[in-house]
Amino acid sequence: MRVYLVVVGVFPAILSSILSAHSDEIPNLNVRQLCRGIASQATDPLAGGEPTLTFDRCMSSEQADREELKKAWSTFSTDDKKHCVAETKMGGESSYTELISCLEMALAVRSERTERSKNDATVAPHHLSFSKGHAHVRSAAKRVRSR
Repeated sequence: MRVYLVVVGVFPAILSSILSAHSDEIPNLNVRQLCRGIASQATDPLAGGEPTLTFDRCMSSEQADREELKKAWSTFSTDDKKHCVAETKMGGESSYTELISCLEMALAVRSERTERSKNDATVAPHHLSFSKGHAHVRSAAKRVRSR
């Protein structure tokens, strides 16, 4: 009975560490399905629409994107990686281009939030006064006093 409880208690911890380590690895996306779809639509000879050539270009482009992603992977947060990988795999067709776009947008949002919170933190003391646990906007108080 005690051994069973130890195993039940240890298993989630091991699984959690495996999953978190897995999120730090660049996923292997199946881009073939996406590239086949793109190649099947490339039938216009004026647009360089040879399906085999288009498929090969698509695969090369996706592999180049994966290589670029390797260089920047560590700069993204674990939460953003998990979210973007799940979003990219949703719907069946996966693309490193889509994954990179998602990660870049998530990074931009995170940077914007950080910048805003820094600005709010530096601006807040100048605009707020605290009395008896309530925040009052000084400019509003001045308007009321001047009337």
